[in-house]
This record gives sequence, C-alpha cells and structure tokens, in this order.
Amino acid sequence: MRHANARPPVPGAARALAPLALALAVTLAGPRLVEAQRGLFPGGGGPQSVAPVAEKLFDAVVNISTSQAAKGPQGIPLPKVPKDSPFGDFFEEFFNKKGGRVPPSERKVSSLGSGFVIDGKDGIVVTNNHVIEGADEIVVNFHDGSKLKVEKVLGKDSKTDLAVLKVSPKKPLPEVAFGSSAKMRVGDWVMAIGNPFGLGGSLTVGVISAKQRDINSGPYDDFLQTDAAINKGNSGGPLFNMDGEVIGVNTAIISPTGGSIGIGFAVPSDTALNVVDQLRQYGETRRGWLGVKIQTITEDIAETLGVKENSGALVSAVTPDSPAAKGGLEAGDVIMKFDGKDVTTMRGLPKIVAQTPIGKAVDVDILRRGEKKSFKVAVGRLTEDDEKPDLPQPKPAEQKAPEQKLMGLTLSVIDDQVRQRFGLDGKVKGVIVIEADPESPAAQKGIKSGDIIVEAGQDPVNSPDDLGRSVEKIRKAGRKAVLLRVEDGKGDLRFIAVPLS
Repeated sequence: MRHANARPPVPGAARALAPLALALAVTLAGPRLVEAQRGLFPGGGGPQSVAPVAEKLFDAVVNISTSQAAKGPQGIPLPKVPKDSPFGDFFEEFFNKKGGRVPPSERKVSSLGSGFVIDGKDGIVVTNNHVIEGADEIVVNFHDGSKLKVEKVLGKDSKTDLAVLKVSPKKPLPEVAFGSSAKMRVGDWVMAIGNPFGLGGSLTVGVISAKQRDINSGPYDDFLQTDAAINKGNSGGPLFNMDGEVIGVNTAIISPTGGSIGIGFAVPSDTALNVVDQLRQYGETRRGWLGVKIQTITEDIAETLGVKENSGALVSAVTPDSPAAKGGLEAGDVIMKFDGKDVTTMRGLPKIVAQTPIGKAVDVDILRRGEKKSFKVAVGRLTEDDEKPDLPQPKPAEQKAPEQKLMGLTLSVIDDQVRQRFGLDGKVKGVIVIEADPESPAAQKGIKSGDIIVEAGQDPVNSPDDLGRSVEKIRKAGRKAVLLRVEDGKGDLRFIAVPLS
C-alpha cells in the first residue's frame, strides 16, 4: 500500500523523461478511450465532456509544498597538521574551526501534495495528514501562481489521515463544497484534481469502483475506490462528483510501481466532513466510545450462536465502568443495531459509534443467547489509550497444579503456583491451557499454552470439570462445535468455536 504521493522508482535517464512519457501516453490514449466509451454506451454513454464543471473547480484545488529542517552530521574533525605548519591558519579558516569540528549543516527536505479550499473567506484548506507530517513550513500554492504560507495547522487526525490548514487571504478564495458520499453508487462518474508528479493542476476522470473498502490503514477504514488516475502528488486532493461536489479526499493507491494502475482510494466525504468540522472547532477529534471489544462472526461461530455469518458484531469483552457496562451489555452479546443503524459487519460498528455525539443516549439492539433485547446506552468520549505495559514473563514453579486433558488440551485450575508460573494477575479466573496438542482442533483454531478458557457455551468455567460438563451439554444439544471465550497472555478476550469431532 502506498500513499498517493509516494514516488515510484524510475531508473537512470528515464527519470527525466517520465513526466513527458506519461503526458504522451495520456494524450494518445484519449481518443481510444472516448471511442471505447461510445462503444460501451449507445449514444456516447459516459460524459461527453466534464469541462463545464471542471473549469469552475481548478482554482479551489491547491498544491501543498512543505519543508523540514533536518540537521546533518555534527561536523567532521579538523585535519591534523604539524605544529607551526604554514598551512595551519589556512585549515583553520577553511574549515571554520570551532572546538576542533566543522559546525553542523542543515538541509531542507521538501514534499508535494494537494488540497482544496472549503472556506474562501477564512482561508480553510483540507489535505492529508501524511502530506504535512513533520513539516516546519507549509506553503499553499494556487492555480494562478500565487502562494500563501500556512499560519496554523488547525488540527490533524492520523486515524483518517486528514488535516485542516489556515491561511490569511487578502481577498476571498475560490472554494468548493462537500457532497454526500452515501449517495454515490458503484459506476458513478467522478473527477480527481491534483498535482500528480509535480506537473501542476491536472484532472483525471473515472468511476466509483467500489465502496466501504478496508485497506488496513486505520480503525475507521471505509474508503471509496476509484479507477480515476491517482498518482504521486494527488494525496489530499479532492474527488468530485459530476455536480462539482467533493465526495472524497484522495489518500492512497495500490500499485507495484508507485504509479496509478486504476486502484485508488479516497476518504468518503461523509467521514471527512465530520472530522473536518471537529478539527476546525476543537483542534482535535472527539469520537464516541462504547467500551467493548468486538470480533467478526465467522461461519463456525455463527453456527454455535444460531445467527447468520458476518451479521452484527460479537462482543468479546466489556470494559469495566464503560458506557456499555453501565448500559447492561455483556460479553457474548451480538450487537445488531446501534442508534437505529444496522450493524451489518463487525468493522462497521466502530465507525457508527465514533460518529455518534458524545453524551447521546442511544438504543442498542442485541441478540443474547438467542433472545432479542434492547438497551439504552449513553455514548462516552473516546480517549487515546496508553500502550499496555509488558506483562511479567512466566516463572518456573516448584510444584505443578493438578492437570486434566480434554479436547487435546492439557488444562489446570488457576492456583497460586499457576499464577506465579505464568505471571497471572490475581483477578484472572478460568481454566488455563498448560499444553495444546498441535493436531487437535483447538490448537488448529489458535488456542495455545498460556491461554485461559473463561467460558464454554457462554457458561462460566472455573475448572476442567466445568469445561467437560459444558462440552457434554453442547454434544447432547446436537451442536458440532463449542463456543469458547478465551483470554490470552495480554489480557485480550476473543471467542473461538472449536469443533467437537
């Protein structure tokens, strides 16, 4: 995965010819592309020309240039010359001797990206966070050749890769408005305007290839995918619909070379607008917080719960004193609706919660042990979590607690010796896995030594006998797998469906 301003490797002399070759390729492909469109769509099909819309947008799209002062080496030692050498004064003057070393040097590191003006009167510009990250100086370059230095970064958000900048214009700047990304359909035409390869303002046209793409770049991935060419320098630039509204902020591409192969991604405007408003108002994002750990409902877990695969979000743990805990949610609940919105996938829930106003009391519809329930939960505010401290390493114990084998697992109750051996907190409860047979279904599902089985079939487990009884009950019910709730050495909880064959 590359950001859209990542430079592709261009060897040798070809580097200088790359922009010319790119422009020539686009020029030659143009007529064939139009003919292809006419062949696919009777009567011309796609837009005959986007010029009437595009010519009104160029002035609001800007180039972002940044620079960063980077200190070089602390200096090189002064060459040694014989005492009273006639060249001593020459070396001292030439190397600007200070304490026997050359003074440190500084250099400027520049980068290029794109952005767009959303408030011409106040001089508000939106771009990507990675375009300005680490910059000491940021300059906004306009289509007419004028420049304005950024007075202040109003706010930035690494999770959605957005930043809001402030300049002071002498007169109102051309501006563009956000549209609704939710209304965009796969196949709708879009335009990308930016500064690819440092060539200056450039426009490309394509369609929405897909929606709700997760590219593993952050917790709120929900990208629009487009085949409109996005290249180095397009990062932070706008993706427009055919009404000239911004429906996305171009952010990343998938490419083996760094150049466009027709797979580009943009932050949806519905996400960007909420983040931009908060950055302007507070200088930071203020996201809603529920206080649950969730996981995807896989095929085997769905069978044990009696629900459809990939429907809802399975709660694997509830944070103590969190909004979810105070509202009555429990581990094992399947969240189906939040604030009237369907939770169709696990990764969809964090985005819905994050965009919910802090303090709002919302209805949360769940499925608990096959029964539908509804709870009222007051949404809290998400804060940045500190890194978890390293847990103590397992220590050898002089005596072993009684062990029992079940489902290919060697199990033990958690007594003082076990707590010392595995470095467990005094509050940890359940049955610990001493060893897992690599050929067992449990081990193949990821259960390993040091894991703690907390529940089986959503019943609490405090001993191997408890686990055995739960497994037998599941067998008699005719189910093919038992749903275990497992805690790992880091304290993370998850559900695992283990086959009973």
